[in-house]
Amino acid sequence: METMIKKYQQKFKKAKDEMSKWDDLQSRLISHFRNASSIISRLQIIQNSKNYASLNCVGGMEAAVMQKQMDSLHTILLSMKNTMEEFRGVVLSLEKLQHDGKQLAKGSSNQMNKKQLQHRIGVKPTLTNCIDGLVLLHEIYHDEYLLKSSLVSALSALALKPNFILLKAPYGFNCSPVRCKGTMPKHLGDKVGMLKSFPLCCIPHQ
Repeated sequence: METMIKKYQQKFKKAKDEMSKWDDLQSRLISHFRNASSIISRLQIIQNSKNYASLNCVGGMEAAVMQKQMDSLHTILLSMKNTMEEFRGVVLSLEKLQHDGKQLAKGSSNQMNKKQLQHRIGVKPTLTNCIDGLVLLHEIYHDEYLLKSSLVSALSALALKPNFILLKAPYGFNCSPVRCKGTMPKHLGDKVGMLKSFPLCCIPHQ
């Protein structure tokens, strides 16, 4: 039984590495959103010829500045798309870990019954704790990925519209929706609460 627990701890260690990778990607995505926010909030100012003063005498100045900003925005959107692919990679890794976790108990030499799966040795988690913990981790990050993906897709679709520069861009475009921690939807919050109820020794300390 202890040998089996150690195998699950190794899987949680891998999951912890993926979670650290996710945090790095989170910081990068927030930076992208902030940069996009800065550009979008400037669009109305750029389209106002009064803000160019004496530079109005330079032909095509407004169009050139606008094009430069839109090119920068599209570059940021491409970076965001690439970042989302890396988020997806983390989700797929967690999916494999939870799948392998289920198979580990089923594929053991001695098929385990319900009592064995719920047997606890000292402070160590039960095998059921381990299996459910891996499943829950995947569900949480999968749901958050879908939320982030929908936001990035919506922003990209808006920016690609021909009349995007004519739209009234919202000042202070908010990048907070990509920060799911602290403001996550209730169903995600419920899952995080459930995950916290699992024994801490599920994830080995470094």
